[in-house]
Amino acid sequence: MRIIHKNENMFHVLGLIVVVFLFSWSGTAQQLTKQKAIELTLKNNFGILIAENNLEIAENNKGVLNSGYLPTVTGAATAVHNIDNTEATFSNGDVTVLRGAESDRFSASIGVDYTLFDGLGRYYNYKIFKEQYNLTSLQARETIENTILQLFTVYYEVARLSENIAILKETLEISKKRVTRSEYQFEYGQNTKLNILNARVDVVNDSINLLNANQQWSNAKRDLNVLLNEDLDRLFDVDTIVRFIPRLQLDNFTSTYQDHNVTILQNEANLKINEYDVKVSKSGYLPTVGLNGTYGWNKNNNNAASFLTTQTSDGLSTSVSLSWNLFDGGSTITNIKNAKITLENQELAKKQVEQQVRRDILNANKTYRSLLSIHKIQQQNVITNQNNFERSEEGYQRGLVTSIEFRQAQINLMNAQTNLNTAKYNAKMAELELLQLTGQLLNVEF
Repeated sequence: MRIIHKNENMFHVLGLIVVVFLFSWSGTAQQLTKQKAIELTLKNNFGILIAENNLEIAENNKGVLNSGYLPTVTGAATAVHNIDNTEATFSNGDVTVLRGAESDRFSASIGVDYTLFDGLGRYYNYKIFKEQYNLTSLQARETIENTILQLFTVYYEVARLSENIAILKETLEISKKRVTRSEYQFEYGQNTKLNILNARVDVVNDSINLLNANQQWSNAKRDLNVLLNEDLDRLFDVDTIVRFIPRLQLDNFTSTYQDHNVTILQNEANLKINEYDVKVSKSGYLPTVGLNGTYGWNKNNNNAASFLTTQTSDGLSTSVSLSWNLFDGGSTITNIKNAKITLENQELAKKQVEQQVRRDILNANKTYRSLLSIHKIQQQNVITNQNNFERSEEGYQRGLVTSIEFRQAQINLMNAQTNLNTAKYNAKMAELELLQLTGQLLNVEF
């Protein structure tokens, strides 16, 4: 009897712990829809913000101010003040001595330099800057896609755990009712104390399972808040509704993946950059033609020893220059050869990436179809176990089914329900991964 008393105390203490733990999570929670989660991620996620800053840098680089097509304008000005001791002898023999004679010189000029032709190097460099912006834009898109995929990995984990918690709560309530029923039956001499103890053990196990699930759920929510860059202790409820894309639409996405896959598009951008690099290197064979213009102003305030006390002049000068590096020691030839090899490597890399992406899509598509089939099987499995549990419960109430058989039916139903949740979210994540590979992840509604 002493052992039974200890078990009763442990049962009540554990029940109190579960109640307190659940109460601590019973605060008012806001609904975090999938669309709202995406908006917060795009607005606050650190990785996406860094990618956007890099894109802004690339946009600045492709602007006309960095193109080399604009002239350079320079201004210069000088002012000189002299104090001289001068002795001047004139032709008639007169001698003039000046002590502390002051003189000033002032000058100012504005020069304009403009490259009329540089062998088309400037033209292709400008194209490279534009293509680098396109490449940076694709890299930012890849960052966003990876972040969104990571977001839903955590978001659906929170959703899965929240549904599992609801299942475990229901399982715990059924176990508690079984304890109450066993106690009544014992009072009326319909069963033994052992049935009560077994029922209480099941309550303890269900309570521990619920505590563990709640802990995993809270950890997953903090992981989600990190992605959203939100308060780590923020309370929210997530959307547990999952909709799958129609097969016909997904097949259409798969058939056009080469036009949208971000990895393939990045390789195409790199290929264009390498093509322009070859042309830039070839510009070393051609001359450079420049135009120069200068406007200058000068003023001298001479001392008394000079024939002219004040002298002012201004003028405009222009010139055209041509520079042709007839032989640079072989640097241009080497640069062209290396640029062509780099271009060839990029063409090989493109073929390799296309093959890998094709393989990944085939694997992802096969995985997605398999997980969808598992999801459908698990749906039927839940229905089967639900029917089995209801019949077992009815038989248990009539005394036709033992507590052990009833408990097994209860566990089977719980496992079937949690397995269905896992299958549902696994299939959805496989679908999102397939969408990313086809380049359509950011073009669908969640």
